[in-house]
Amino acid sequence: MRKRKGRLLQKLKAWGLRVVLSLVGIWLAGIVAFAFFPVPFSAVMVERQLSAWLKGDFAYVAHSDWVDMDAISPWMPLAALAAEDQKFPTHWGFDVEAISSVLENEPGARQIRGASTLSQQTAKNVFLWDGRSWIRKGLEAGITVGIETVWTKRRILTVYLNVAEFGNGVFGVEEASQRFFHKPASKLTQSEAALLAAVLPNPHQFRVNAPSSYVLRRQQWILRQMRQLGGEGFLRRHKLD
Repeated sequence: MRKRKGRLLQKLKAWGLRVVLSLVGIWLAGIVAFAFFPVPFSAVMVERQLSAWLKGDFAYVAHSDWVDMDAISPWMPLAALAAEDQKFPTHWGFDVEAISSVLENEPGARQIRGASTLSQQTAKNVFLWDGRSWIRKGLEAGITVGIETVWTKRRILTVYLNVAEFGNGVFGVEEASQRFFHKPASKLTQSEAALLAAVLPNPHQFRVNAPSSYVLRRQQWILRQMRQLGGEGFLRRHKLD
């Protein structure tokens, strides 16, 4: 009996190791491939789609149209940086100061997103599931190191803008621009870009097409931050345009 249990335990460990190594291999292959090729869909898109089907919502479609940075209005990446991660051009994937602040002020670590950089959010959106567990955050940290090592900052920003969730079933700036403003992302105005960025913290609670007073105040704050960063010159200085 003990020998059987021992053999079973060994088989389970071997199986678990194979699963872990397979996932690591998939993530590494994805990091390398997506440094050059468009991301066809993200893990969060798959999660949202499966969740809708399980609830019986077969009308839901998680949709995204990939566009290169040259086909995105420069106001959009600037708005995203102003709203979500102003240190993005200079950090190495993690905002240590913000992480320390969250840990000090939130012992329960419920507000983990507050310390997430665009690099971390991109790693989570593309390769992982949504949620706030420490296991997921640990995996996110490892993948973040990978994309910061292999991808350029411009590439990370491009991928982020193409997989970010802007509303129910609306993923990526091109889909958001077409859905909410009926024009391509290349034509977004400064104000429209700031409005899109204003809903990024919670696109299920905040709506672009029916902005609350909070979203409108946040939009104005983002516009002020965009000006303080130096406008389009900020992107050129950091080779993000």
